[in-house]
Amino acid sequence: MYAVEVKNLTKHFGHIPALDGINLTLENGEFLTIFGPNGAGKTTLIRILSTLLNPSGGTVKIAGIDLSEGSDELRYQIGVISHSTFLYDNLTASENLRFYGKMYAVPNLESRISAVLTQLGLKRRENDLVRTFSRGMQQRLSIARAILHNPQVLFFDEPYTGLDQYAARTLSDLLNTLHTQERTIILTTHNIAQGLESSQRVAVLVSGKIVYQEETKKIGLQEFEKTYFNLVETLKF
Repeated sequence: MYAVEVKNLTKHFGHIPALDGINLTLENGEFLTIFGPNGAGKTTLIRILSTLLNPSGGTVKIAGIDLSEGSDELRYQIGVISHSTFLYDNLTASENLRFYGKMYAVPNLESRISAVLTQLGLKRRENDLVRTFSRGMQQRLSIARAILHNPQVLFFDEPYTGLDQYAARTLSDLLNTLHTQERTIILTTHNIAQGLESSQRVAVLVSGKIVYQEETKKIGLQEFEKTYFNLVETLKF
């Protein structure tokens, strides 16, 4: 059983195709980074995989659960992090996690909140309002929220957006830590160096189609940059 299995996935907005026949499989514990220009369909793909958007056609299975048959059950298997944190600014870090944890009926919630805040380096700020947090700290809290219910599959949609160099480095370290915990991860990003550093496999999405896939260990940074920009320039229209 694959952790993620996507077959012939399509999505149209009116007459405009956003995704056109996407096929993807990820083994349990695999880390895939998807690169692509603005408008390529990366966010649309993540929104479908995370049950936030219905596809126009094709099939999606997460942890063996078909998206069309068990979206409620499927949500317990996934965590989603994007460039927008969707945190409640007027609640504390702990209150944000407590609200989310109750929705997911997380067992031993208070000890779990303490554990994830410690893991993400936010324990000493647990009683501070989120509006006082830096952008990087808010992103870390959004990751804490995403892993609170201990999902097996994580989706990161452009999480580096708006982060300074220190916060981006911290995020990369967190990605590596989460991956060593045998979670399956799909990351979308414009940052080629950071995306290659963390992942085992890369894909390039252009105009709603996956036009390239390869194992990270088989490519170098300069080689992939050249390949990526050639693909985008040739296929983006």
